[in-house]
Amino acid sequence: MAALLQDKIGLVTGAASGIGKAAALAFAREGAILTLADVSAAGEETARLVRSAGGEAAFTGCDISVASEVEALIASIVAKHGRLDCAFNNAGIEGPLVPMAEVPEELWDRIVKVDLKGPFLCLKYEVRQMMRQGHGAIVNTSSTAGICGTPGFSPYTAAKHGVIGLTKTVALQYARSGIRVNAICPGLTDTPMMARILGGDAEMEKLFIAGTPVGRKAGPEEIAAAAVWLCSDAASFVTGAALPVDGGVFAQ
Repeated sequence: MAALLQDKIGLVTGAASGIGKAAALAFAREGAILTLADVSAAGEETARLVRSAGGEAAFTGCDISVASEVEALIASIVAKHGRLDCAFNNAGIEGPLVPMAEVPEELWDRIVKVDLKGPFLCLKYEVRQMMRQGHGAIVNTSSTAGICGTPGFSPYTAAKHGVIGLTKTVALQYARSGIRVNAICPGLTDTPMMARILGGDAEMEKLFIAGTPVGRKAGPEEIAAAAVWLCSDAASFVTGAALPVDGGVFAQ
């Protein structure tokens, strides 16, 4: 049986850690030829891990909130490989727990710039290339916070809601151009970001786990598997979806 992404030219942003790092390894195992992007040079270590496992990956430093950097990133992939078949727009940041009325404007601007403007810029330049070639699959990382309100995380929640709206709009606009666009909405996941949110608070972690029907955190590789499937031809009739990968939270 052929691998799900055999010889697909792919991009994973936010590849230095967490879900992005797991996705890089998962995409490569399924045969993708990857460019990995992150603001952190630790993304180079992810690329090394992919290569040591027999995959093909190159790392490029990129701030997804800067249009010129995203445009150059996509151009470099096309210059090297001639096309871009799939992209996982995963990069994002969180922020401290702050009541909405006390959120500094600078914090709002920083989170929305990365978590909403960043996916917009990635989509803009990815879709331009995919329109030229007549095909492509894109997955954006939203969150369960993109589906429901999350007290204390108003900038992050607003941005992740925006990612779902952007995903649906772009999916509809380009549905007849051979381009599929979907989002995944991870729940409680064992990542450095989640560790920062929890801040070592064992009781808060217990509460989060208690609210997850399967009774545990996801491994980042479980979230990555959903992104792999959505980028693959196995999901050829799926576009405009916002898929919860949440251990049953939104089944309640």
